[in-house]
Amino acid sequence: MLKAITLTSELIKLEPMTIAHLPAFCSAGNFAEVWQHMPINRCENAETARAWIQEAINEMATGKQVAFIIIDKQNNQVVGSTRLFRLNQQDRCVEIGHTFISPAWQRSHVNTHAKYLLLEYVFETLGFTRVEIATHENNLQSRHAIARIGGQFEGILRKNRRAENGSYRNTALFSIIDDEWPQVKANLLTRY
Repeated sequence: MLKAITLTSELIKLEPMTIAHLPAFCSAGNFAEVWQHMPINRCENAETARAWIQEAINEMATGKQVAFIIIDKQNNQVVGSTRLFRLNQQDRCVEIGHTFISPAWQRSHVNTHAKYLLLEYVFETLGFTRVEIATHENNLQSRHAIARIGGQFEGILRKNRRAENGSYRNTALFSIIDDEWPQVKANLLTRY
């Protein structure tokens, strides 16, 4: 079971998502390029964003996921969002996903710090053995970012995720396992 918890580094804070984050969430994510590999722009309007945030809050109440707002601590600005979800307690596996980072903050410290905090929590606090990170097969920027943090490419899952509009996507699947975590951690700390 996952608990809503705040995770912090020197530069960012991952804070559990609430409705109070709605305006800042929309400001951080209302850029077409953020959503180009997803079927819908979750920040296109307040109604869509509110529904998505409320769905995340409802799932957090069940312990099946934790949705985070990413806050840059230097200016206390919301710069994105990420989640731990698809919890498999029996196999000690969880997925990191639903991640977006505002364009001005992409290729900065934000993704490295966010992934480090999540991985550290999953492996060192929860004692899980596997983290999966998936992205649209055509999202090369995300695929490169996942590989840079230490994700091992496992392959393309064909037509495995159905979108709200009924279409399917092929997914590039990456993972990091507990045996790899010490080296992944050391590599991330050199860029931290």
